Amino acid sequence: MKTSLTAIAISTFLGLLSSTVYADPPVPPFYEDVIKLSPSGKLGQVLKKEKIQTSIKGAQAWKIAYISSDIGGRKHLVTGLVVAPIGAAPKEGRPIMAWAHGTTGAAQNCGPSQVLNPVSPLNEYFLIGGNSWTDYGIPSIEEFIKEGYVIVATDYQGLGGGGEHQYALAATNGMDMIDSARAASSMTETGAGKKAIIYGWSQGGGAVLAAASMPDYLSKKGTIADGIELIGAVALAPDDIAIMMPNSTSDEASAQKSLSGIIKMFTGNVFDFSHMAMSMWGVRAGNPNLKLTDIFTADGAKALDEVIRNKCMHAVADTLNFNFGTQYKTLLKDQITNPLEWTKAMVKGSVNPVKPVAPVVIYWGNKDTTNPPIMGKLYQEQMCKLGGNISRVELPGDQSHFTTPGASAPLYRAWIKDRLAGKGATNNCQQASQLPS
Repeated sequence: MKTSLTAIAISTFLGLLSSTVYADPPVPPFYEDVIKLSPSGKLGQVLKKEKIQTSIKGAQAWKIAYISSDIGGRKHLVTGLVVAPIGAAPKEGRPIMAWAHGTTGAAQNCGPSQVLNPVSPLNEYFLIGGNSWTDYGIPSIEEFIKEGYVIVATDYQGLGGGGEHQYALAATNGMDMIDSARAASSMTETGAGKKAIIYGWSQGGGAVLAAASMPDYLSKKGTIADGIELIGAVALAPDDIAIMMPNSTSDEASAQKSLSGIIKMFTGNVFDFSHMAMSMWGVRAGNPNLKLTDIFTADGAKALDEVIRNKCMHAVADTLNFNFGTQYKTLLKDQITNPLEWTKAMVKGSVNPVKPVAPVVIYWGNKDTTNPPIMGKLYQEQMCKLGGNISRVELPGDQSHFTTPGASAPLYRAWIKDRLAGKGATNNCQQASQLPS
C-alpha cells in the first residue's frame, strides 16, 4: 500500500507537470533587462544600476548588476544591492561591508534584492515578526550606515541575473561576494575605498569561509577595482561541505560512502531534504557532466528539477510536503551513480584548504540543527593547522540556526570596529581542540 500511494503521488504530480507549459518564474523589469545582457567586461564591473528608495535614515541605495565568475572560470552576471551614506566620504574612502545571504532558493525570482523594500534590516521568514514569504534584508544595515560604511549585498548568480544558481558551491558564491566588493568600490557615488570586511549567514557563511581562502582570486589584476584589501571575515552558522567529506575523492567506494552519508544527514525531514535536493541541483548546475538522475530516480529528478527551478526555498519544501508527505525519500535512488565525480565537484566547490588571508570569526548556536556546528569546529582545526587566525564563539543562551544573526550582531559589530581600528584579532586556535562542537 505504501509503495502504491507513493507511485500515485508521483504519477499525479508528473501528470500536472506534463499538462502545463512551464517557463522561468517572472522577474521585475530590471532583472528582465539584466538577463538579456552579456557578461563581457571586467570582474566587478557594473553593467546596470538603478537608484532605489530606502527607509534607512541617511542612506542612498542602488540595485546593481555586475560581472563575476564561477568555479569553472565562466563569467556570469550577478544582481544585488549597494547602500551608502549620504554626504562626503573621507579621503581614504569608506570601508566596504560585503553581505552574503542565507538560503532563499534557486529560482530567478529568489534574489533578496527583488522584494518590495529590499534595503531593510534582516527579515527572517521563520521568526515572529517576519513579514514575508522569504528572508531578505541586510543585518546591521542601520548601524553600519551610521558608522559610515558602504554595504553591498550580492544576490549570487542565478538569482536574478540569468543562469542556474550554483547553490551549495560556496566557492562560486564566494567569488560573487568578492566581486560585489569590487563593484561597490568602483561606484564613485558610494565613496567606497578598498578596505573590505565580508560577513554572511548559513549559505552566506559558507561563502565567507570560501572567499577568505581565495588569495589568488582576491589579488587578481585587471578587475574593475584591483587591490581590494580583505581585513576580516565574519561567518554566522556557516556550512563547509568539504570538511565533512574527508577522503571522499580517493576512489568510488569512499565516494559512495561519503556522499551517502551526507545525503542521509540531511534527509531527516522534508525541509532538510529540500535543502539537500537543492544542493545537488546546484552542484549539477556548476558541473554539466553530472546528472540529477545519478542520485534521484528518473521521476524524482524530473519533479525536483521542475520545483527547484521555479520556486523559492519555503515553497519548495511546502510543495514536496504536499505532494509526497512522508514518502519524500522515495525520490532517491537506492544506489548513487557516478559518486566519485560528485564528491570531486562538491569538494572543489567548497572551502579551499588554504590559510585565510584575514582573521576569521565564527558565531554559532548550541541548538543549530540546520548547519551542524561540528562543521565550524573542524574548519577551525583545519585552518589553525595552516596558520590561520580563526576564532569560534558560542553564542550565549540557547540559539538556533535562525536566531544566530540577531544574537551575534552586537558581537560582530564590535569585532568589525576593532578590525577597522587596526586592532589585532583574538585567536583561539590554541584552545580549538578543547572547544565544544
